[in-house]
Amino acid sequence: MKLSDFDYVLPKELIAQQPLKQRDMARLLVIERAKNRIKHCIFKDISDYLAKDDLLVLNDTKVLPCRLEGRRKTGGKVEILLLRHNSRLKFDALIKPLCRLKLGEKISLKKGKFFVKITGRNEVSFDNQFKSINSIYQLGQIPLPPYIKREPNNLDKNYYQTVYAKKEGAVAAPTAGLHFTKRLLDKIKSKGINISYITLHISYSTFKPIKTEDITQHRMDKEYFSINEKTLRLIKKTHKKNGRIFCVGTSTCRALETFATRRKKGGWTDLFIYPGYKFNLVDGLVTNFHLPRSSLFLLVCAFAGEKLIKRAYQEAIERRYRFYSYGDAMLII
Repeated sequence: MKLSDFDYVLPKELIAQQPLKQRDMARLLVIERAKNRIKHCIFKDISDYLAKDDLLVLNDTKVLPCRLEGRRKTGGKVEILLLRHNSRLKFDALIKPLCRLKLGEKISLKKGKFFVKITGRNEVSFDNQFKSINSIYQLGQIPLPPYIKREPNNLDKNYYQTVYAKKEGAVAAPTAGLHFTKRLLDKIKSKGINISYITLHISYSTFKPIKTEDITQHRMDKEYFSINEKTLRLIKKTHKKNGRIFCVGTSTCRALETFATRRKKGGWTDLFIYPGYKFNLVDGLVTNFHLPRSSLFLLVCAFAGEKLIKRAYQEAIERRYRFYSYGDAMLII
């Protein structure tokens, strides 16, 4: 299976640069797999496609302010994305421009008030001027993805989090959930549809580029996840009542499928879902539009079928949908 088979061309002007003020007014493309049909509506009407005794599962991870901006002694700008906390004040990180930096070099933060040291190709450490990890994150910004061509602002602190974000640990938002409002969630509950939560802390693994033409050779890095007992009970209840399980986001889908295939309720998952994968728990998927050649695009192709997804994406492009993190949404049933 070739990576080049999972490509498409997207006009740059369709990449959403700003969030919608009304989250649930995003457009919603609906794929009905059994009927091989595509429909178009507004996200606030998503409950029309859910029924009593269905279960909606969301990811309650919260995005960390893990993007740091600094300066070299020469005045050159350095960007650091903190990924995984290794030891007391040491982190795995993405560093730009890495090629110009020297091992042991100190980078100035907040105009020289604080410093971070480059201790490896993808590692940084902080000294004892920081008493806790939280004091480090207080210097950071929301880590908007690189295809959003602007600096993060105060609006992003709100809109790049879901309204139900609870457990800090992600370096990217579970973007399918950004469209939900508290009012919409209440409306869904009022129809007798159950709602529950899992946690999967989205890491660099999720948006790490696939570099092998043979996609089966790609390896996902591990991400932490946890599925609570309430959610497991609701899954059993849903099955007993012949309800359907809807995942909000590919991260939620991967967590539930990890449980189904490996019988793990928590820990670390490196599950890579691509066409040919047999889904065990997921009946419906709420998701955003994803980058070509990405692990996320492969997952939705696995769920809905490559031909149908490519047709849906082409129709979305023709109808000028907004793409990626702050873009419109898709429901696959």
